[in-house]
Amino acid sequence: MVDNTQVTKTIELSQYGIKNAIVNYQLSPDQLHESTISKAQGVEASSGALAVNTGEFTGRSPMDRFIVKDDVTKDRVWWGDINIPFDSDKFESLYNKVTDYLSEKEVFVRDSYACADDDYRTNIRVINEYPWSNMFAYNMFLRPTPAELENFAPEWVVVNAPGFMANPEVDGTRQHNFAILDFTRKIALIGGTGYTGEIKKGIFSALNFILPVFKNTLPMHCSANVGEAGDTAIFFGLSGTGKTTLSTDPNRSLIGDDEHGWTNENTVFNFEGGCYAKVINLSRENEPEIYDAIKKGSILENVVLADNGDVDFENTSITQNTRVSYPIYHIDNISQPSIGKNPKNIFFLTADAFGVLPPISKLTPSQAAYHFISGYTAKVAGTEAGVVEPQPSFSACFGAPFMPLHPAKYAEMLSHKMTEAGVNVWLVNTGWTGGPYGVGTRMKLKYTRAMINAVLNGDLGDYTYENYHIHSVFGVAQPRSCPGVPTEVLSPRTTWNNDKAYYETAFKLSNAFRVNFEQFEADAPEEIRRGGPQRFTL
Repeated sequence: MVDNTQVTKTIELSQYGIKNAIVNYQLSPDQLHESTISKAQGVEASSGALAVNTGEFTGRSPMDRFIVKDDVTKDRVWWGDINIPFDSDKFESLYNKVTDYLSEKEVFVRDSYACADDDYRTNIRVINEYPWSNMFAYNMFLRPTPAELENFAPEWVVVNAPGFMANPEVDGTRQHNFAILDFTRKIALIGGTGYTGEIKKGIFSALNFILPVFKNTLPMHCSANVGEAGDTAIFFGLSGTGKTTLSTDPNRSLIGDDEHGWTNENTVFNFEGGCYAKVINLSRENEPEIYDAIKKGSILENVVLADNGDVDFENTSITQNTRVSYPIYHIDNISQPSIGKNPKNIFFLTADAFGVLPPISKLTPSQAAYHFISGYTAKVAGTEAGVVEPQPSFSACFGAPFMPLHPAKYAEMLSHKMTEAGVNVWLVNTGWTGGPYGVGTRMKLKYTRAMINAVLNGDLGDYTYENYHIHSVFGVAQPRSCPGVPTEVLSPRTTWNNDKAYYETAFKLSNAFRVNFEQFEADAPEEIRRGGPQRFTL
């Protein structure tokens, strides 16, 4: 499937303060691909994909994400280091500067929408300075039909100007880049950064406020797929833990790889129309569906190309956060529309660089709520300046930078839905085994897939002593056997061959969980607090 539909409709941008601009409206992916190359803003890889460099920023900048504090948000948003308030008058002034900057320039405009369920559909107009940013919007948002475009009325507007640099002393930003949400004006304003992820995460953050507050629907930073029997599986996890990889399964239909809503009707719907996958160390052998999705219509970000145009997926000289975006129809086995029903299993993915969490374990309801609020993964040496050994990293609800409300609100909604739907919740360690990072090895993908398949196929047995062992530090239930996985791999302590070192490291991580959770204890009921590991004195 390739969409090269020509749209003859023209639009005027003066209503947004952008005057006398050359407007390229609803260009096809091929046209945007060629425009990017003609402007020397990208090159074509040997696969046919467009390769671009996002410039100074190769990832999101959480400390430069703001929310306008006004009557809509002031008593609802969980303000702090994650949700940083921005003055409404300052926003108005900065917005006017950005639209003046875009006036009389060539711009690229796309009408699209979020939320595959029509009852939650949110129309979006994206205004981009660069053609490849507009192509990203084509890939990542849902695509209206030509008939739907005739009377398209946007509810939200994204204004994206990577070349505009703010003046922090005047404009109220922290530095020259910014991503600001205004829930009254319904505008996402992005400037000073070419990283395309800011576009999709801006709308995701907006929906994470709108859906629970006004629609009583849980937004989730997760991937999802559905089996032939109609059973939906949900995969929560931070970047690099395997959400996209593990949900892209030839035997199950992909609903989506990153952002979903869970309705009161017990359905799960994708927010997006595409996938945005990490490609570091990508290979056809391990991830064939993603590898083969990289073709004409895809956008590779910050990868290194050989002279013949081949991608060196192991090269991280630009960034470890190398990415590809592609429309979801680049994957053969997808759910159409991107909606699933009957959620049966939820997987919390973590890349534990300490190597102490079991590769898979079953969680009680209180443990599930605790781990959801905690949102644990780990940073490994070399991923950030100053990181020389594994460090615990916690992101509430597995997506704190995108969650405007208090984490307890999302956890309460998830707990209710888990109980109502009778789902099983599993903690999956896609990180290290046999020791911490630098000593042990990364968990083999084939083992993780085997464990998840065993869950989905019902092969791990009933929750009994004969089938499960309770972990002495974290209290989770780890299976004693799993088809396709060596028994010793299921016990992290066994893989270390050094009980003292293992328990010292496990106690260190359990205490990190407890320290992190202190910020939530006042708002978390006793039942959730009991779901965490015990505190230990070393």
